[in-house]
Amino acid sequence: MKKLLLLSGKGGTGKTTTAAAFAKFSQAKALADCDVDAPNLHLLFGKEPPTRSTPFAGSEKAYIQPELCIGCGRCLQYCRFHALSLVEGKASINEYFCEGCGVCAQVCPHVAPRLIEDVAGQQLLYQQERTFATASLKMGRGNSGKLVTAVKTSLFHYAPVCDLAIIDGSPGIGCPVLASMSGVDLVLLVAEPSLSGLSDVKRLVQTAQGLNTKLALCINKYDSSPQHTAALEAFCKEQQLPLVGRIPYDATASQAINQGLSLADFHCPAQLALQAAYVEVLKLLELA
Repeated sequence: MKKLLLLSGKGGTGKTTTAAAFAKFSQAKALADCDVDAPNLHLLFGKEPPTRSTPFAGSEKAYIQPELCIGCGRCLQYCRFHALSLVEGKASINEYFCEGCGVCAQVCPHVAPRLIEDVAGQQLLYQQERTFATASLKMGRGNSGKLVTAVKTSLFHYAPVCDLAIIDGSPGIGCPVLASMSGVDLVLLVAEPSLSGLSDVKRLVQTAQGLNTKLALCINKYDSSPQHTAALEAFCKEQQLPLVGRIPYDATASQAINQGLSLADFHCPAQLALQAAYVEVLKLLELA
């Protein structure tokens, strides 16, 4: 099984739109959404109830045992995250502020606070037409890289034998992106022609080089700024980075999104360009 990962320097470049189109072109039997902080591929490929739903324990958070708390306020004095307050004479914890450091449990004379496993998100697995793994992280929770690894592990464990797995990654270059990159055969960078777009591509290339990851680039809405498209093309040439496609701006993309469909379902300039880019990606993966 060849593993294709799609990344972008920021949200909104067209990464998920491209991943969804590639999944339709390939009739992918193995698909994952590893953008666990803001997943949305399930809007297309997770319309049926999930086959499996598993709680994800990211880290620990403090819990106040009310029967032991006397409301002395000592824990409030030592909590550097200001996660504690007194409510009706008892200590109360704001789960969004608590970092699970455990100081409150150490300083409390009655050991009222204790650390418990925090359910930080939910892993979902769909096994209808395809094996589709995804997850969602609760607001303000950490360990998204750990959850990304869990999503990939779930996909590769349950997916049937097939030629290609498509993984929609997170934007940026942080921990979830590094976890996404691990063990893939090709990373396709989806960039927009702008000054920040070029900067994002440079950062992603630098990150991927540290992991010895094979890269290719696709420019979305290339005709919106010929000057910046030329700069991206020049960078590709300089870095010997394969440029697999130039996707034109196409209002059909908005129609497809509003209807809960992929651009692969429409005959339009963007669909034709995406299909050509998909063929080039298959060549790089030695599947065509």
